[in-house]
Amino acid sequence: MSVRFFAPAKINLSLRVGAPLPNGRHPLDSLVAFTLRVGDHIILQASDDLKLASEGPFGADVGADADNLVMRAAQGLQALGARPLGANITLVKNLPLASGIGGGSADAAATLIGLNEIWNLGLSVAHLQALGGKLGADVPACILGTPLRMTGTGEDTAAVSGMAEMGIVLVNPLISCPTSPVYHSFDQMGAGRALSVMTLPDVSTQDALLEFLRATPNDLEPAAIALVPEIAPMLNAIASSPNVLLARMSGSGATCFGLYASLADAHIGALAIKQALAFAPIWVEADMIN
Repeated sequence: MSVRFFAPAKINLSLRVGAPLPNGRHPLDSLVAFTLRVGDHIILQASDDLKLASEGPFGADVGADADNLVMRAAQGLQALGARPLGANITLVKNLPLASGIGGGSADAAATLIGLNEIWNLGLSVAHLQALGGKLGADVPACILGTPLRMTGTGEDTAAVSGMAEMGIVLVNPLISCPTSPVYHSFDQMGAGRALSVMTLPDVSTQDALLEFLRATPNDLEPAAIALVPEIAPMLNAIASSPNVLLARMSGSGATCFGLYASLADAHIGALAIKQALAFAPIWVEADMIN
């Protein structure tokens, strides 16, 4: 019997970035939300061996070697077992790779959660987050999978209760935008400053959430646009769509998003964005976040 686990897209609604630390990492302050429908899936079936297969629209782009985050997550859990553990893992890859919406991290998080369940390991969320932090800064956040604040260098997470739901449209130019070059570009621009964590106000209404977001941009946008110029026309198309309330890039890019009052408005926005960018290959999805 197989069991399916959802790996939603992770959206950095805001992302403030400080100057690099002596170890080269950057302090962050980010408000994060997750999609309700759009995302990858991890399908698990108990087996004697540990194997990974991939399918879906972007499945052919996924490597099945030991460097894959899903396999690294599985192997990390496997090493904790007091008995031989195995599983057939199928990654249904619906999210573009290296796209700034935590696809690989979400896949690793779903793998940790799923294998912890089917292998009956009984590990706590905090234990899974600690394991996930060794795989990548976004994995602990994806293990929680609810609205949260990321601070430190990304591994420190605090749940945000009662955040307003909003419609969202995700747009990606189908161009890889790896995180490391974006941060390198950010540093070369001299954009990083001393970072102090702001107090998060009440964001339980859409108006309050939008007011906070308008005052806290994504600091990596200029650096990402310098590497992937296609981001700029995407942001313009989103900002020009009907009833859009905010247009922004997520994470280190290249995925951008628009926020809307409802899912119905998001679907209308998605159609307008597709028409505006009909000259270029793009990936567009409408959903809700919370």
